[in-house]
Amino acid sequence: MGTSFNEKFDQHGTWRREFALRLKLLAEWMRDHELLDAAVEERLRRLEVRVRADKVMVAFVAEFSRGKSELINAIFFAGYGRRIMPASAGRTTMCPTEMGYEPDVPPCLRLLPIETRRKPQSLMEWRMVPEKWTRIDLDVNDPKQLSTALEKVVETRRVTQDEASALGFWQAEMPEDNPTVDAQGLVEVPRWRHALINIAHPLLKQGLVILDTPGLNAIGAEPELTVSLIPQAHAVVFILGADTGVTKSDLSIWREHLTTSADDTSTRLVVLNKIDTLWDALSSPAQIQLQIERQCASTAEILGIPQQQVIPVSAQKGLVAKVTDDLALLEQSCLPALEEALSQGIMGQRQQMLGAAVASGISELRTEAGRVINIRRRDLMEQMMELKGLQGKNSAVIKNMRSRISQEQVEFDLGGAKIHAVRSVHMKLLREVFSVLGPTALKTEMAQLTSVLQQKGLKLGVKRAYGETFGRLRESLRQVQSISAEIQSMLAATFRQLNAEHGFSLQAPSEPSMTGYLHDLDLVERSHLQYLGIGNAFRLAQPEFSDRLVRALSTRLRTIHETALGDIELWSKSAAAQLDAQLRERRRNFGRRLEAIDRIQQAAGGLDDRIGEIQVREDALHALDAKLLELTDYLVTASDPFRPTLAHTFELV
Repeated sequence: MGTSFNEKFDQHGTWRREFALRLKLLAEWMRDHELLDAAVEERLRRLEVRVRADKVMVAFVAEFSRGKSELINAIFFAGYGRRIMPASAGRTTMCPTEMGYEPDVPPCLRLLPIETRRKPQSLMEWRMVPEKWTRIDLDVNDPKQLSTALEKVVETRRVTQDEASALGFWQAEMPEDNPTVDAQGLVEVPRWRHALINIAHPLLKQGLVILDTPGLNAIGAEPELTVSLIPQAHAVVFILGADTGVTKSDLSIWREHLTTSADDTSTRLVVLNKIDTLWDALSSPAQIQLQIERQCASTAEILGIPQQQVIPVSAQKGLVAKVTDDLALLEQSCLPALEEALSQGIMGQRQQMLGAAVASGISELRTEAGRVINIRRRDLMEQMMELKGLQGKNSAVIKNMRSRISQEQVEFDLGGAKIHAVRSVHMKLLREVFSVLGPTALKTEMAQLTSVLQQKGLKLGVKRAYGETFGRLRESLRQVQSISAEIQSMLAATFRQLNAEHGFSLQAPSEPSMTGYLHDLDLVERSHLQYLGIGNAFRLAQPEFSDRLVRALSTRLRTIHETALGDIELWSKSAAAQLDAQLRERRRNFGRRLEAIDRIQQAAGGLDDRIGEIQVREDALHALDAKLLELTDYLVTASDPFRPTLAHTFELV
């Protein structure tokens, strides 16, 4: 039947924990052998954090009553033996709900009141104000209490049409999308704006984040869902009704919130849920299967995706089958096919991306650490040649040799002023980079965009304003790329000069590319422009809504800028650490050469002893280099999460 999503994720979690431990052990080994400079240490720290803290978000998106919460129950929470997310008839998740795990937060449900929509703060900003959320503690060992507590996410309240409009649920210009008005003239809206569930579920502890989203009206009213949360999900599961196929509102969600013509839809899975409604006693199994296949083909054609990405399922029967351990019903529900698609497709892609990034990082730190070993090896060879040249020489020659080494040391120290000057220019250029991508520059850009969006009336020129903003943001990244190239050119020239003058083996690292960040900007812009379609033109007329939209944009852009600056900082550290390492090793070399001459002068047998010591150190360096190669080769191999677990020997000597 293949590996279920739960099993695959469990394997992924085990791999991540063990790999992070091996990285930590490697760092300790390198520190013990003085191979851990600032750049290598930072690279190892980032790798360990990335592997330990890697999150995989799966977003479940659907119109109301498509069985979305039941599907979440069936895939992730059947082990509780009952429904955990509210999924009974008439009980629909009304607010976006995130399930994850934060070890420093006790098991709880946190609910953000819907009234916060009247204020401009983004969801990310509200997360920083926990006292504004309603908190309910959860007992993860009591499925009944857990289920009862989570029913809060379906709560609603009745408000006037004016209040519904202020909260984003009523648009007089688009009456067909508005909720039903009751006899008192009131409409139903969610009680809560957003829900965060923190429980130590095994999958959530390993980094899985589940995003459960409500229907079209709720998605459209919350810009961060469309422009931030859903686009950043590693997989989106879009649920349709097998009996209805793709309805008009389903198609609106797909086109407006889940895909554009330029998007890669490979991370989109479409689920035709409730196939049990097609299980007709008057039809043969073959006829039923043919009907399901026709629905899958029709759905794929309408949505413009390959048919293998449309998976028919009965979430309700799948949950019942798991709870009652009915293997035949489980197979009939087709739930294992969906789990297989999630585990092999989505999880497989995620693992490969993480593994490739880790392998690249390990190879880079091996190069940097190997460079230090080569410096030491070269210095030992020079010392060996120098000492062998003294064999059979009298004390005057040895004394002259000491004088020459001392003079070399003085000249080397005088060259420090030149290195200091280069570092000053380097830091000046880096400050330029940080000013271009820093928080002040971004704040100015966002204030300018907010000013345009808050002009009265419909924002017919809003797309142009976005285009101009993103044009300037792209130009900033190109400017950073240009400054980085200037720094790299300066470092390369300086390193060549130092190599010629002092016999160093410095190599200027290539500057980080901004291409990936320009691509990220394209994706962010596309998600916003898609959201700014005519369907939201009236919402944009509300100043608080447009302010919220810009704040959501600012959050994503800040992440892009901070990540880019992190890459530049690591690059800068790598160049500086390389220079520091060679300066440090050269100064040590001077000290050892002088010490060797002094010992030779004091004892007749000192020369042979010293030559023997250098030979021992050379042998130790060869062993150190071989061990570094072995350990990093092992980690590069183990960075492929599809290989067997890391439960092999990993000796650090």
